[in-house]
Amino acid sequence: MRARIAASVVLAAGLLLGTSGCAFFSPQSTLLHYDPSDGVGTSVGSVDVRNAFLLTQDGERASMLINFINDGTSAVDLTVQYTLKPGGKTTTTIHLKPGQVKTFGKTETDQFILQGIDKKPGQLYAVWFQYGDHTGSQLLLPILDGTWSQYKGLLPTDAPTPTPTATNPLATASPITVTPPPVTATPTP
Repeated sequence: MRARIAASVVLAAGLLLGTSGCAFFSPQSTLLHYDPSDGVGTSVGSVDVRNAFLLTQDGERASMLINFINDGTSAVDLTVQYTLKPGGKTTTTIHLKPGQVKTFGKTETDQFILQGIDKKPGQLYAVWFQYGDHTGSQLLLPILDGTWSQYKGLLPTDAPTPTPTATNPLATASPITVTPPPVTATPTP
């Protein structure tokens, strides 16, 4: 009788181990990092770069859609650098306050325009992010063409020009509304 009980216990333990072994020995895919959207991301020190990608129509000018998140307790001047087609590099500095989230590309007026990229949609474009003495990170940003409806209004546009409002000289002066220009990287030697 004891042999039967012992055999039943061994068989039950073997069955239990055999059916639950996958959870013990295989990696859990929910613990693996992935980028859940069209863009890619990285972290440099206390700054997280999230969902970064480019939109272009002509392969020369591109709008970079990107989110910067400063999780630190001090302000950061993040350097964003990319290479131009004839050679040389363009560097832009983004100032981030402690705890600040800065987003570019969500509307036509807050664009981060890259000029002279010489890349077509479907390719990847290298952009470097770094600040202070932290090790920088290079991202290969996917380039899209804006054919999807959610990206149509986010393609690179020319800087908006202020339009003065006509005023009645007898009335009190009314302010002129000026829309801030998009961030445009300028080449450095």
